[in-house]
Amino acid sequence: MADATPAATAAPSDKGLDARLVVRRGSFHLDIELAAAPGDVVALLGPNGAGKTTALRALAGLTPLSEGGRMRLDGASLDATPPESRPVGVVFQDYLLFPHLSALDNVAFGPRCQGVPKAEARAQAATWLERMGLAEHAGAKPRRLSGGQAQRVAVARALATHPRLLLLDEPLAALDARTRLDVRAQLRHHLADFEAVAVLVTHDPLDAMVLADRLVVVEHGRIVQEGSPSDIARRPRTDYIAQLVGLNLYRGEAEGHTVRLEAGPAITTTERLDGPVFVAFPPSAVTLHRDRPTGSSARNLWQCRVGGLETQGDQIRADLTGELPLAADLTTVAAAELDLRPGAAVWATVKATQTHAYPA
Repeated sequence: MADATPAATAAPSDKGLDARLVVRRGSFHLDIELAAAPGDVVALLGPNGAGKTTALRALAGLTPLSEGGRMRLDGASLDATPPESRPVGVVFQDYLLFPHLSALDNVAFGPRCQGVPKAEARAQAATWLERMGLAEHAGAKPRRLSGGQAQRVAVARALATHPRLLLLDEPLAALDARTRLDVRAQLRHHLADFEAVAVLVTHDPLDAMVLADRLVVVEHGRIVQEGSPSDIARRPRTDYIAQLVGLNLYRGEAEGHTVRLEAGPAITTTERLDGPVFVAFPPSAVTLHRDRPTGSSARNLWQCRVGGLETQGDQIRADLTGELPLAADLTTVAAAELDLRPGAAVWATVKATQTHAYPA
């Protein structure tokens, strides 16, 4: 898999996106390389302040590139091209539909700006609304639309200009959970049919995993890891990514089946490795005991205290401190039987077969 490797080799320079986004603003410095072939959907992930939105605005031409930056789309440089002249469509988080225009005229706005006659632009817009399942809402103003309908109008408006680069800024963030599920499935269908490059910015790992072909994780203005969703989920390389995909992650030095952590105890793994490694395992792999277990087959045993408890669906997430800080998932019944509460002493076990070690 590719880890913190520039994506510039991912697409030929004469097709798709080839960009180095350099933005210096006060103490913040963004410097990342992005490339994608036509048909690719790339998701930018990262904590708040990592530079995701700055990168998206730079791609749109709304934030100028600093020295060393470049942007090429289908072989043509866009460095000196103003935003309104770029073959780029943008779907903003709050959609930014024109409140005084109908859904039809919102979608027709882009083609009209490109010089398409009014009647033809409205005919194209009607076709897009039909594809989005919104034909019966063509005459509705944005205030009459639901959140999911407004989102689909915004996507239709962006696609109606036939962009060579589609930018989506947290496109599902404003939707409730039920609507988000439906619209995510619809958006995936439309992105699968999109023949140019799409770049998605999101905080939601599920949105990224479902919608994108490749994830690019940005922290402090730099790419820290990139690869397919399955690669990222299986081999996280920073604490942020591990939390994103729901894994306990540690770094240490491997000697055969034993990994000695930089700070903390050793972990026994099934993989035999030597040198710097990461070790990961899911919270569901952790078994908790109020007394030190005897006769357990688990090779890893640590004494901990409950730092906090959080309900997650039908499970309880226990944050543990002590010999090895970790997260453990258990059923509400198990939590009650163990009488778990903040400050309670517990023993945590993890079988070696449920750990995954890989080179750092």
